[in-house]
Amino acid sequence: QVQLQKSGPGLVKPSQTLSLTCTVSGGSITTNYYYWSWIRQPPGKGLEWMGAIAYSGSTYYRPSLKSRTSISRDTSKNQFTLQLSSVTPEDTAVYYCARAPEKSCTVVAGATRGCEYDYWGQGTQVTVSS
Repeated sequence: QVQLQKSGPGLVKPSQTLSLTCTVSGGSITTNYYYWSWIRQPPGKGLEWMGAIAYSGSTYYRPSLKSRTSISRDTSKNQFTLQLSSVTPEDTAVYYCARAPEKSCTVVAGATRGCEYDYWGQGTQVTVSS
């Protein structure tokens, strides 16, 4: 299973950095061949893929968010972390971590496409407000 753990407050002020950590149970994040992804859903909107880190450590980002997004991992703790800087109220969303087999994904221009996620974290609400 995939479990999402929030490393910072659920309420973040504009211009600050959002930080979330996902702890993976039942398998190593370095095990071939999986991508570990961050996905969010703003209120009233659809799911939006943000980025991922592969078993190899390679990272992939949504082009529109790349400049503000950093995904890293701590293999000793079997977890990966999302950092989203310079947040605005538009970043208010439920944030999910999820796993996708590499074979279900296509890498195009530094981003993954067409992934089929087989495990999801429960999600956590993050609100950006002053």
